[in-house]
Amino acid sequence: MDNLLVMKFGGTSVGSAARMRVACDLITKHAATRPVAAVVSAMSKITDLLLDTTRLAEADDQAGIERNMTQLKSRHLDAAAELIPADRLERVNGEVEGLVGEFQRIVSGMQMLGYRPARAVDEAIAVGERLSALLVSEHLRSRGLDAEAVNAAQAIVTDAVYNNASPLTDATREKAQARLMPILRAGGIPIVTGFNGATADGTPTTLGRGGSDFSASILAAALDATELWIWTDVDGIMTADPRLVPDAKILDEITYSEAAELAWAGAKVLHPRTLAPLVERGIPVWSKNSFAPEKPGTRIVSRLTAGNSGAKAVTSMANVALVSLEPASAAVSGVHLMARALDAVDRVNVEILALSSSSYRQSFCFLVRNDEIEKAVDAIKVALSLEFAHGYVNDIAVDRNVGLLAVVGEGMRGTQGLAGRIFTAISREKVNVIAIAQGSSELTISIAVRRDGLEKAVRAVHTECHLSN
Repeated sequence: MDNLLVMKFGGTSVGSAARMRVACDLITKHAATRPVAAVVSAMSKITDLLLDTTRLAEADDQAGIERNMTQLKSRHLDAAAELIPADRLERVNGEVEGLVGEFQRIVSGMQMLGYRPARAVDEAIAVGERLSALLVSEHLRSRGLDAEAVNAAQAIVTDAVYNNASPLTDATREKAQARLMPILRAGGIPIVTGFNGATADGTPTTLGRGGSDFSASILAAALDATELWIWTDVDGIMTADPRLVPDAKILDEITYSEAAELAWAGAKVLHPRTLAPLVERGIPVWSKNSFAPEKPGTRIVSRLTAGNSGAKAVTSMANVALVSLEPASAAVSGVHLMARALDAVDRVNVEILALSSSSYRQSFCFLVRNDEIEKAVDAIKVALSLEFAHGYVNDIAVDRNVGLLAVVGEGMRGTQGLAGRIFTAISREKVNVIAIAQGSSELTISIAVRRDGLEKAVRAVHTECHLSN
C-alpha cells in the first residue's frame, strides 16, 4: 500500500479523555490525505496498576484487588463518558466492563493458585492496551471514520518467551497483512494494541521493555509502511537530559545506530529492539510530541549527510550497579570465566550496559540496572558454584555507588583528540572515573563514574563537545 503512515501513541499521549481526543485529531488529520494505521499504549499508569493487581492476587490481598479493580473500571468509564456520544455510550460501557471482567477472571485464577504464571500475566496486562484501542476507535467512529480496534494478538506472531517475546518475522508479516490490509484497503483505520502479540497457537504474549514502540515498528515493517511516527510527551531526541543540562537542544536527525546506543545508555529514546525491524527496510522514524504537534521532532534514518559526524549527545543512568569478578589464581582462565558469567547473565534476560576487562589479572566488570542486580549475581553464583566452592574465583563485588555516562555519535573515532577532551572535562570537575568501555563501532564511549559526580560530568562533557544551543 502506497504512502502508509503508522502512528504510535504512548501512555501519556492517550492518558486521559482529553489526550485521546488530541490523538484522534492527529489521526483524523493525516487519514484525510493518506492511509493511516495507529498503535496505542495503555493509558498512563494503567500497566503498573494491572501488574500490581496480579501481585496482590498472588498475595491473596482481596481488599487491594478490589481497590485496583474499582480504579481500573472507573478510569476507563469516565473517559468513555467524555469521548463517546450518548447513543453509543451504553454499548461501549458494556465492552469496557467486558474487558475489565476478562482481567478479573485471570486475577481470580491467580488468587486461587497463590501464584501468577508468566503466561497469565501476559494475557492480563494486555487488557490495558485493549481498553485504549476500544476508546480511541469508538471516538473516531463517532466522528464518522471507519476505525476498528484490533488486538495485536491477531496480527503479531511471537515466540513463547513470556514477558519478553520476540516476533517471528515471516509469520507476523503474513498474519498482519491478512488482518490489517483489508481494513486499510477499504479506507478504514486499524487501531492496534501495542505491547502484545501471541504465539503461533494463539497464546498471548507481551514484548517486554519498550514493547508498545516495538509493536509499532514490527507492524510498520510487516505492512511496508512509508514512515513510522512515535508520539510521546517530549519534543524529540535531545543532546542531553534537559533536567541536567538546561541548554540541551533537540537533534534534527540521527541514525538508527545512534538512537539505539542512546536508548541502551539510558536516554528516553526508542529501545534498540524497536528500531531493528525498520533497519532492513530503511523505514524512517519520527519522534514527535503529541502535546506540541506543530514542532518537527527528530527524524531517525539509516545514514546522515556527509560530514555530520562526531559526538551528538550525552546520556546518563544513575540507577546502575557495577559487578566485578576476578580469578583468585592466574591459573584460572579469565576468558573462560567471563564467557560463563556472561552466558549466565544472558540466560536470565539481564541487559549488560557496559563491559570492561583487564589483561594481566584477567578481571572484568560490567554495569547492569539496579533492579536486575540480584538476578544477575544469583545467576553467576549458580553457574560458577564449583569455582566459588573451591576458591578459584574471588567473591563477586557489587558497587552501587556508580553512574553511567555515555557519549554517542557516528564517527567519533575519527574525531582527533575527542576522547582526551572528554576525560579532561570530567577530571576538571574532580569526578573519579571507575571504568571505561568503547567498542569498535566508534559509536559510544561509556564511562562509569562515582554517582555523586555523574551530573557534573554530564554537564562538563556536553559543554566540551559543543552540543549546546
